[in-house]
Order: sequence, then structure tokens, then C-alpha cells
Amino acid sequence: MKKVVIFASGSGSNAENLIQLHHHKYYAVEAIFCNNEFAGVIERATRLNIPLKLFNRNEWDVVINQLKDIKPDLIVLAGFLWMIPADFIRNFSRIINIHPSLLPKFGGKGMYGMNVHRAVIDNEEKESGITIHLVNEHYDEGEVLFQAAIEIENGETPESLANKIHQLEYQYFPEIILKEIQK
Repeated sequence: MKKVVIFASGSGSNAENLIQLHHHKYYAVEAIFCNNEFAGVIERATRLNIPLKLFNRNEWDVVINQLKDIKPDLIVLAGFLWMIPADFIRNFSRIINIHPSLLPKFGGKGMYGMNVHRAVIDNEEKESGITIHLVNEHYDEGEVLFQAAIEIENGETPESLANKIHQLEYQYFPEIILKEIQK
């Protein structure tokens, strides 16, 4: 059984989706690491019986050591908002992230969640979507593994766009994770 570790900072809806769809069949989610003591993912981890590890910016060495004990086959960032340190990346080469736009557009520091959707609409883009990519030492610049696009309709709001993007995430993120874990 392959081992997956999830990092999340927010509600954890993508983390829960990944756990519910393939957990125990193709891989085991060994832990969820969270950097936000108020994140909704904490309740989800508890309800789904997944070990949760809260940490702060000064504890990356502790996190690296915990992960060395777990020996994950894949690390998945599912709404994790911090830059991943270079030392972390050197220790764990298979790290995947999902981003709520068609990179390279609307990526980088501060480009997450509603910030992305507002920027897409403010720039009068005709389409948006998701990008699933490998993580490197720069925000949203790793090798692209997959993209899916949707058309932006007249009168689209950041909220309606966010709902469409979430549906893409729920549909495609588990598929790409499954492909990556089987490599």
C-alpha cells in the first residue's frame, strides 16, 4: 500500500475528497499536516480518523523528521498556503500541488482562493481552470502535470467561478493523484 501525506491550510474539502475516493483501496493517507489551528481540515481529519499534525513556521525540521519516519510515497498540497522550503523539497521529491487557475496566469505569492478568482474576472479572462503541478522552490512554477479549463460566462462572479473551479478540483485531483501514486 502506497503512503500519502496531505498538507492543508483551510477547509480541507480537497483533502476529504482524496481520502474518501481512494483511501484504503490504492493508498493510505498517513497524516494531514496543517499550519492553521483554526482550519476546517482539523475537524475533517478527526472525523475521518486521519492523524493530524499542527505545526508553525519554526518547525519545518520537526516536520521533515516526522515525514522521514512516515516515508511517504507522495506528498499532496491541498490548499496549503505556505512556500515549501528548499530543504524540504530536497528531502521529498514527489510533492504535488493544485492551483485554482491555468498557470502560469494568476500564480505566485498571494494568489490563492478568492484572490485568484477576483483577478481572473477583473482581467476579463475568457477561461479559467485548475493546474496540478509538481512543487519546486518557487510558488506555482513546478512542472505542470495536468490542466483543465472552463469557460467564464457573462456575469460570472468570483463566487460562481470558485464553485466551478471546486468541481474541477473534485473531479480531476483524485485522478491525477492516483496516476502519480502508481508511478
